[in-house]
Amino acid sequence: MDNGLLFDARARVLADLQARQHATAAAVSALEDAVAQRKWWAEQWPEGEAYVAGLVAQDVQDALFETVGRWPLCTDCGADAPVHTLYIQPDLGGPDPVWVCEESGDVVAPLGGL
Repeated sequence: MDNGLLFDARARVLADLQARQHATAAAVSALEDAVAQRKWWAEQWPEGEAYVAGLVAQDVQDALFETVGRWPLCTDCGADAPVHTLYIQPDLGGPDPVWVCEESGDVVAPLGGL
């Protein structure tokens, strides 16, 4: 397992957490847990290393949903749109994960670029 991929995944998700003011202790803890779990996962399936960053983002998104609610919220659709989230595309998380608006289907930003 290339630890550089894990550090990159961590940095990209942390950047997005910070960009949306969600880099709380609980969120960073969820991020650390996700990175540790995906390290094990990638060690079991080395061909899956390209998917690690997107999967870490999805893991953090799932963990935050259970504790604080939906993240990240879409800010591109305007005030008239219902509150909705972004999700990682492609579904498996890679190899080039992007945040996509669940309402419009538009690509909002690459992972790490919110």
